[in-house]
This record gives sequence, structure tokens and C-alpha cells, in this order.
Amino acid sequence: MLLYGANGDAPEHRAARAFLSAIGRTADPWYLSEGVVYEFLRVATHPKVFPQPLAWREGLDFLVPILEIDQVGVLRAGDSHWALLADVLADLTHPSGNLFFDIRTVVLMREHGIRRIYTTDTDFLQFRDIEVVNPLRA
Repeated sequence: MLLYGANGDAPEHRAARAFLSAIGRTADPWYLSEGVVYEFLRVATHPKVFPQPLAWREGLDFLVPILEIDQVGVLRAGDSHWALLADVLADLTHPSGNLFFDIRTVVLMREHGIRRIYTTDTDFLQFRDIEVVNPLRA
């Protein structure tokens, strides 16, 4: 959602911006992980991903207002993280490669009692007890 919201050329841009703007108008808590923040910067500034990638400052300028919203928090690993990682891995058929980025997000979600994720990434559908909501289809 962050990438679509930052990329004015994306067909999903308008809907993503509306979704992200709604975060600031609700009292509900919202969360990002440190990994998601860094992955946004990695992808948004990558010249092999976007024909006109963002400069690092543009990426931060996009993120900072979101991170400064009172009801937006950043998830970090705590004491139960590694035990929860083992539980998540045991539920998967063959966890490997790039899926570990999503695994990390799911472990953080479970660690902090979060059960719903708003994403267009269908890889999250394979995790039990996680409700996946694609805000572009809602």
C-alpha cells in the first residue's frame, strides 16, 4: 500500500492514497514494522523497480507524516519473538527465500496480538489466524 501510495504512476495510486489518508482520520491503532519501512525505502528508491525511483529524501518525506500519526506504531521484536518464529515455521509447508520477509511480519503481528493485515500481497493468505484484507478490493 505504501508503494502504491507513493507511486503516482501506479493504477492503484488513488485508492492507496485514500486508504492511507483514512489512517489519519480514525482512532483505530495502525502498525508498520521496521522491516516494512526499510523495504518501502529499498523498493521505492530502486532504479530496477521503478523507471523514476524516489530519492531517499522523497521516500522519507512520504513516510514521516505517516509515522508521526498518533495512532501509528512501529512493531519491534520482543522477548517471545524467536519462540513464535518456530511456531509459525512449523505451520508452513516449505518456508524459504523471500517468504521470510512475510514470516517476520506475521511473527511480529502475533507477538503484538495483531490478527489483521491490510496488504495486496497474497502470500499472507497461507498463514493461519491472520485475516488478510486487500484494501484495493474492499
